[in-house]
Amino acid sequence: MVSLHRKLLLWLLLPQLVLWVAGGFFTYRLAAGYANRAIDASLAQASRALLRQVKPIDQGLLIDFPRAAQDVLEADPRDPLMYTVSTPPGHFILGNENLPLPPAGSERKLDTPTFYDGDVVPQPDPSGTPKHMRIAALYVAFGDISAPQQTMLVQVARSSANREELARAILADTLLPLSGLMLLMSVIVWAGIRAGLAPLARLRREVESRAPGDLTPLKLDLAPTELRSLAGALNDLLASVRHHVGAQQRFIADAAHQLRTPLAGLKSQTRLALEAAGDDTQRARLDMVHQSATRSAHLVAQLLTLARAEPGAAATLERARFDLHRFVQEVAAHLVPRALRAGVDLGVEVPADIELPAHANAALLREALTNLVDNAIRYAGRGAEVTLHVRQEGADAVIVVDDNGPGIAAADRERVFERFVRATEGGDGCGLGLAIVREIIERHHGTVTLGDAEPHGLRVTIRLPRGPVAE
Repeated sequence: MVSLHRKLLLWLLLPQLVLWVAGGFFTYRLAAGYANRAIDASLAQASRALLRQVKPIDQGLLIDFPRAAQDVLEADPRDPLMYTVSTPPGHFILGNENLPLPPAGSERKLDTPTFYDGDVVPQPDPSGTPKHMRIAALYVAFGDISAPQQTMLVQVARSSANREELARAILADTLLPLSGLMLLMSVIVWAGIRAGLAPLARLRREVESRAPGDLTPLKLDLAPTELRSLAGALNDLLASVRHHVGAQQRFIADAAHQLRTPLAGLKSQTRLALEAAGDDTQRARLDMVHQSATRSAHLVAQLLTLARAEPGAAATLERARFDLHRFVQEVAAHLVPRALRAGVDLGVEVPADIELPAHANAALLREALTNLVDNAIRYAGRGAEVTLHVRQEGADAVIVVDDNGPGIAAADRERVFERFVRATEGGDGCGLGLAIVREIIERHHGTVTLGDAEPHGLRVTIRLPRGPVAE
């Protein structure tokens, strides 16, 4: 997956890189041009200085080229000046014999230097590596009425290494500050992209931090227009989903309410019919009808509880502060008769005379704990023990329900929190108890986990934040 931040950064920095390369190329060309002009000016000056050492006389040329003048021309030992005087052009008189003549077709103007590049083999080793040199050629006419007019060629050459070195120096001096500016611009672009995409990151964090059932509208009042449009579209979608979820919950609640009365009447009638029945076959059939009505009533009650526990049932969860120790004892006391009928020993272990304050919705938490204890009573089996523990761990309040029944296989412990999923075929449950427990605990920003009890059985652990938590 390509990051939008990286994609924008790439498309903004790529033109800068292209401009930097193009700027370097044209800077080098410009620097080479200026270096050529400087070298050409020095070569033109040297050729005229050499020309002054060759004086025309009546019948020829007088060469007045003392050693001092030669030392001046060859003053730089790293890049000695090479020169040639020939007349007519091509017939060597003075200097180096291996300087190439001007290119064929080049314009020959008298007393005006012509500049060109050529490869010269240095003397005295003619087999050496040729050097690329910049050459100036100056044509001069000499002679008078008594002698025919002739043309003399003066050539002066210098290595192109100095020119290239100068061009590279100019390029480096230009590109170094330019590179610094490019780096600074890249940092500014990166910071600008981060600032521009910050509202999008805030939108992502707001969506990621939400509970799965939180369908309240997104708040992006200070977001740019484009992102506000996206947030508006998402809010419209959330409103539609909220409407459909609300309609579904109302339907479940209404249907469950409508079913409770006839099911309660059916249970009462089957109980009376069982008491009046004298035939064993009829009694067995009536008992099956009574059990089915009891399971149906239990399912309806679970559906009502699930509808109240889901996040969409209310905008906010009403909470109150109460003592968790006393609360758990009251829930256990209410379930003792059920445990006695099932032949289960139900007990509570809490510290005496110590309060453990909790901030929660007591009705929903009572429903969750009742479901856990009811499940333990149903599936632990006659003669089993179910024990409730309450303790404080840091900022959390912990409720543990232990039983020494058959337990739940580790592979099924996550799956049983799904709706209508049961880990056993025994019992008369409907597969909603643990789903209701998870919905309620998660609405309180807590967790519920399944583990092994000692020496055997199932341990259910609930962790709840003791203090107020923002919805």
